[in-house]
Amino acid sequence: MSRYYSDPERENETYALPDVEVFRADAGELEWEGQEEPNEAGFYYWYCFPGCMPDSEPFGPHDTEEEAVEAMRDSQ
Repeated sequence: MSRYYSDPERENETYALPDVEVFRADAGELEWEGQEEPNEAGFYYWYCFPGCMPDSEPFGPHDTEEEAVEAMRDSQ
């Protein structure tokens, strides 16, 4: 699991924490409220501070970790 800043400019702030996790999930591995079908395999991201439970449902799937990060930053 990799952590990223949703706003890359915050990386240089002394006390800022990364607020997004990007991870790979196999087909059917994820479950969340309101889910209608099993998830597809691929890379997902969700908003989450280190050591905390996720603040959102997973977004994805994406083919690569880089595509997931790009999609997350484009959604801002």
